[in-house]
Amino acid sequence: MKLAELQEKLEYLKLTHLRDNIGEMSSEAARRQMPALDFFASAVAAEADAKRDRAVTRRVRQAHFPYIKTLDTYDWTHPKKINRDMVRHLFCLEFVRNKRNVAFLGPPGVGKTHLALALAHQACLNGCSVRFDTAINIINRLEAAGQAGTFVAAMRAYTGPDLLCIDEIGFLPIDQRGANLLFQVISGRYETGSIVLTSNRAFAKWAEIFNNDSTITSAILDRLLHHCDVVAIEGRSYRMKDRRQD
Repeated sequence: MKLAELQEKLEYLKLTHLRDNIGEMSSEAARRQMPALDFFASAVAAEADAKRDRAVTRRVRQAHFPYIKTLDTYDWTHPKKINRDMVRHLFCLEFVRNKRNVAFLGPPGVGKTHLALALAHQACLNGCSVRFDTAINIINRLEAAGQAGTFVAAMRAYTGPDLLCIDEIGFLPIDQRGANLLFQVISGRYETGSIVLTSNRAFAKWAEIFNNDSTITSAILDRLLHHCDVVAIEGRSYRMKDRRQD
């Protein structure tokens, strides 16, 4: 079989890595006098690795990360207090498999978003579908979708993934309409998918976020905290450290 004909068949089978590299791979196998079965196993493994890489790239793109963070780049020396063992255990992703939630709580600048992004990226690397957004963006997108008649599809974007990251709950006040929309997202994921959230407010003060509406606040917290690991971080803002030294 000629190379062009073989590439055409690989294209039909959607084996794109082999299609693009079969010529070089076969030449290398011939040079090394590789047995046919070994060459076949090597070719299949290369295609499988390429497929996994493409899947990871697709999941990361679909997650809508503002940027990529990893646990390796987190500055453990900065927070005054953080449960390092708990954080490292979370990166085993058992909480996703068990459909539990994770909350990173602490003042601005202690690395809550960094850890949430890193945890979500780790989930992408391990085959989980992820969506990342701020609380205010979620509300605004759902409000716009409601006006455009695409609310169901927009809601599915937040309730469907294995893991939803809701960043910055509490940085801006949320009115009743926004609270109702956020409740729908959280309720839609209750015991069906995991949530990772960040907030600069202790849960006892969440009513202040939702216009002192104790009813909606209780309903949201009831669903979030039923199965939830809480990581409390104490310290001063990392972004202000250089200014404080001046």
